[in-house]
Amino acid sequence: MNPDALTTLHTHLLTALASPPAETRRLFHGRGRCWPGLEQLTVDWLEGVLLVSLFKEPEAEHLHALKQLLQTQFGAYTVALQHRYLPQSTTEWLAGNPVDELTITEGGLRYLIDLGKKQNSGLFLDMRYGRNWVREQAKGQRVLNLFAYTCGFSVAAIEGGAEHVVNLDMARGALSRGRDNHRLNGHELSKVSFLGHDLFKSWAKVTNSGPYDLVIIDPPSFQKGSFLLTKDYQRVLRRLPDLLTPQGTVLACMNDPAFGEDFLIDGVTQEAPGLRFVERLQNPPEFPDIDAQSGLKALVFRQG
Repeated sequence: MNPDALTTLHTHLLTALASPPAETRRLFHGRGRCWPGLEQLTVDWLEGVLLVSLFKEPEAEHLHALKQLLQTQFGAYTVALQHRYLPQSTTEWLAGNPVDELTITEGGLRYLIDLGKKQNSGLFLDMRYGRNWVREQAKGQRVLNLFAYTCGFSVAAIEGGAEHVVNLDMARGALSRGRDNHRLNGHELSKVSFLGHDLFKSWAKVTNSGPYDLVIIDPPSFQKGSFLLTKDYQRVLRRLPDLLTPQGTVLACMNDPAFGEDFLIDGVTQEAPGLRFVERLQNPPEFPDIDAQSGLKALVFRQG
């Protein structure tokens, strides 16, 4: 991060905020490596709150200059600077009053997020098109949402008319926030199940609730003690034949820049050969990347 890079950021944000988005959006995605010097910085618009995230510690003088820019040029908004490179992802509030919880909107749906408490707020904005796709596909479907986190896919599915959604995640606090998100949108919780279990110890519970018309797989790339992408994704894929209806569909997702879409396509071919690759969903335009294989991969597979 240098003066030229900060000038680029300043210009980009001025343009983006000349007419602020009506809903939550990423305003600047440096991690796609399209802007030299800003590869470790992102800016999200949370409907009145600017969340600026740093993924690598900059030099002290550059950090000072960034803070000055945010305070002097964008102090009309509430501005949070999150230091993602620190163990606790410490958040500084540079302008406005600190906000612990905030309700945001996406596609007319409402989600409750946390600010200043955790590394992630509760909704991954790059998955917007994925949630839209699930909403469009879900009518009358029985859905399994693996690694459900705060149940964004589940909210989209129920809104789209899903018959039932089973959410599984070992983080019960995240599932509790998922319940909040469904309530925010006036959904019938009788149509939603929440399983707070380790997937690899709970296959019987998951299978007994099936079979499913749609299975969504959106794991972390790495979660200490519970998931390692290169080993555990295949363990999930080989269970798919037992989980799906004869015409079932899978949305398999991955956001590790070190692996391209072939990792998933080859994995499905090997572990669940009855599934065929249908398409890769596009990523939202606010997430540009110099290498399409480095960005989010959301791939659709179907039985038969």
